[in-house]
This record gives sequence, C-alpha cells and structure tokens, in this order.
Amino acid sequence: MDIVSLVPQFGGVVWTVIAFVIALSIVVAVHEYGHYIVGRWSGIHAEVFSLGMGPVVASRVDRRGTRWQLAALPFGGYVRFLGDADAASSRASVTVHQLNEQERGRTMHGAPLWARSATVAAGPLFNFALSIIVFCGFFMVKGVATELPVVGEMKNLPGAAQMMEKGDRILAVDGRETDTLADFISVANTLPPAPSAEYRIDRNGSELTLTGPYPFPPVVDAVQAPSGANDAGIEEGDVILAVEGVQIASFRELRDAVGRSDGAPVTLSVWRAGETFDVTLTPRRMDIPLASGGFETRWLIGLSGGLLFEPETRTPGPIEAVWLGIQQTYTIITTSLSGLWHMITGAISSCNLQGPLGIAEISGAAASQGAGNFIWFIAMLSTAVGLMNLFPVPILDGGHLVFHAYEAVTGKPPSDRVLRILMTAGLAMLLSLMVFAVSNDILC
Repeated sequence: MDIVSLVPQFGGVVWTVIAFVIALSIVVAVHEYGHYIVGRWSGIHAEVFSLGMGPVVASRVDRRGTRWQLAALPFGGYVRFLGDADAASSRASVTVHQLNEQERGRTMHGAPLWARSATVAAGPLFNFALSIIVFCGFFMVKGVATELPVVGEMKNLPGAAQMMEKGDRILAVDGRETDTLADFISVANTLPPAPSAEYRIDRNGSELTLTGPYPFPPVVDAVQAPSGANDAGIEEGDVILAVEGVQIASFRELRDAVGRSDGAPVTLSVWRAGETFDVTLTPRRMDIPLASGGFETRWLIGLSGGLLFEPETRTPGPIEAVWLGIQQTYTIITTSLSGLWHMITGAISSCNLQGPLGIAEISGAAASQGAGNFIWFIAMLSTAVGLMNLFPVPILDGGHLVFHAYEAVTGKPPSDRVLRILMTAGLAMLLSLMVFAVSNDILC
C-alpha cells in the first residue's frame, strides 16, 4: 500500500479530532463553570475544577483554594466540591461528618437545599445561555429578513442576466400579487417548476416586468455535514444543472430526483464560477423533523436551497435578537426531545442517535466549512449537552435534581445506600447508552 496516499486521510482524521476536542472543551468548560460560579456564589467551596479527565497535565491553586487543572484526556471535565467523594458528586459521608457546622455549610451536601439545587442546575443553564448568546450574535451580525419582498443581493446563476437589482421590490410573480416576503414564498411554492417566471417589480418608483429564473433555482445555500454532498466536495453557491443527465430548473426537481433514486448513487452536473463538472454521490436515508411535528423519512444528499435572491435584511435590536436566540435554542430542544421519543416508540430509526464518533465527524465537517458554521455547531452541541444533563438519570445533573426534589418533599435526602445503588445504576445506563451510540456510529 502507498503510504503517501494515506496522508490526506490521516490529515482529515487529525483535523476532525482537533475540531471535536475544541468544540467539546468549550461546551464542557462553560457547563462546569456554571456549576463552579453558582456554587461559589452560594457559599459552596470548589476544591477542583478540571478540564479533561485522567492524569493532570498542568494545575494551579487560586487564592480561594480551588485547584484549576488541565487533564490529559480532553473528553469531559468536572468540578469537585468540598464533601464530594468523586467527580459525580457522590457524598463523602466520613469527610462531611468530621467538619464543624460552619465548614459543613460550605460542602455540596451540607449547604442549604436551594444552594445545592441552583449549583446543579447552573451547568445545563449555562449551556443554554451559551447557545442563546451565539445565536443572538449571529442574528445581530447577519441580520433578519425584512417583511417586504425586497432584493438584497441576487444569486449568481449560469447564463442568467442580473435582471433584478438590489433594492427592487417584487410586486407580483406570474401575475400573482406578493405584498410581503411571506406572500412571495407562498406564491413561489405553488408554481410548477419551469425554466423561467415573470416578475413585476418596483424599482425606484417605476414598475417593470421582467422574465427571470424560477423563484427557487437549484442553487446550493448550505451543505449539511456529514452528507453525500459534503463528501463529494459540493460547496455553497454551486448550481446543480442536471441530475443523471436530465436538466433541472428548480431545487424541487433536484429533491424529487434524489428521492426517486431510492438510495442508488446519483450523478449531478454542477456549475461553479463558470466551470461545469460532474460528481457522483450516494443519498442517505434520513428522518427529517417537520414544522407541524413528527418526522418524515427521505433520501437526502445533504443540500438545502432557497430563493433566487437574498432578501433585504435589517439588524434586530438586542431584545429581539435575544428572543430569536431563545427561540432557536428552544427549537433544538423540542426537536431533540421529539426525535428521542420517536426513536423510543420505533417511529424513526435508532440510527439517529449519534455517539462521539458521529459528533466528531460532524464537528470536523463543520470546521472545514468555515468559522461561522463551526461556531453555530458549538452552539447546537451546547444545547444538546445541556439537555442531556437534565435527563432524570442518576449521575447526571437531572438525577441530582430529582434527589433534591425528593429531599424537598420528605425533608431528608435518600440514604447513602440508596444513593450508591442509584448512582451505580445510572452509570450502567449511561455506559450502555454510550456503547449503543458508538455502535450506531460504526454500523449505521
């Protein structure tokens, strides 16, 4: 075997690992800092803040007596509070009982219930906060579309004159009025695929009638990672001219042709910056969340399209941007929970559950598409980590919150014996889920 031929593959693996470690480290650091800072505010002393697991590579002790350390295995982290027996915050009963009343109040298990609950919940909440901040920043930098169908920028299409200009307002498409951008999209969705469409526009107070491309041309707006399209090297801005030698004029025709392939490889003719070339890729069977709820199973190549122009945008105010960030985070949470429920009930394939290998592949592909895509992925991963930690499984934050709820109702925490049994069961469940997810990464 030619060793040199393996270098690009090895480089790709290294890049994927680096991207995964960076993304996971950021998310874990934010999560654990949430535990640490709220614990500190609540009077609970943190003995160790560790980024990574295993042997310690570097460490320092701050003026509060907390040891901040970097461990050799960059796949997790923890905060060990005073009175914790381990990184999972199991109770070290002997140590706690040896402390006086004042010192006991600085431990994770001797502090008031509200302080312990706030400290535990802070990790996932900080993850959600990171996601909201990132999404908020994206909306403020990139803007949001205005309500009117006004052209912000025309997309580059082969052989098509720039028939519309920045600032043009589209009044009608094929004789149907479009008062708002939502009207334009609604009308465009009802038009049958065709090489062209007629547009009536307002340009600087003058009405013009122009003939231009179909409202939803086969232009690539985004490439999903991982996907057949990403593997084939298709990029944002590429135009799909034909599928299996049959010319297409709309993104809908591309989607339908891929759907009819039933998973067989398809050959696309692609136009990029004046050059045309062919690529062959294999669709993947995927379960897609629907806006109305539920999922739809389709054959996909990982491409998404849009309008023939970028709509005019405006910069949202801080409050609106934060609200949009909250909505984006909420959508990820509800979609994830819906997907999990549909997997449990067997409505969709359990292959949708990805493990560390699958997440690493996505992180590497996102990083290769640019800093913006990678940062967006980190925000999505942060939401997923926060949500997972809220599941009511012993050893996770959600499990600890359940113990605290039990204590609030009964007036006393579960016994040490019960806690040990539940924590062991929780660890077994988590390890089993991890093995299942990794098997999905390999076999699906």
